[in-house]
Amino acid sequence: MELISLVSQVNGNITSAQQKVIDYLKKHDLASMEKGTHPIEGDDFFVNVIEYDTTDEKNRIWEAHKAYLDIHVVVTGVECIYHSFIENMETGDYHEKDDYLEITGTKENIINLSPNQLLVFYPEDTHKTGVKADKEMTVKKGVFKVKI
Repeated sequence: MELISLVSQVNGNITSAQQKVIDYLKKHDLASMEKGTHPIEGDDFFVNVIEYDTTDEKNRIWEAHKAYLDIHVVVTGVECIYHSFIENMETGDYHEKDDYLEITGTKENIINLSPNQLLVFYPEDTHKTGVKADKEMTVKKGVFKVKI
């Protein structure tokens, strides 16, 4: 699978975390993987393969993470992802076991994520995934988790 890094388009560099994902995808086919968590390097690096139908933004939630980078790679479908920087949002409870920080606020950026793209979220990046782009559709993707 050839990947285009949205982050790399901005700054011209591929991080070591991005390279780990690219190297993994050269040897593994996300499209044929079952939904669920797939360990790669124990708790330090793994992928959650998920599938869902995109929907209206009111049906989706904001989130952020503290312990892991989130690297999203869509296999099928297109989804709209909203992004805002954490300093511009209201933060709620942090659920350490799931590395999930509750967030409320409004979007600053809109990203349409399609197959062959890679999108990285750092702890300062809040995101709302699964929003329909042009129409509702099923999205299958891998969300790679890289321990910070």
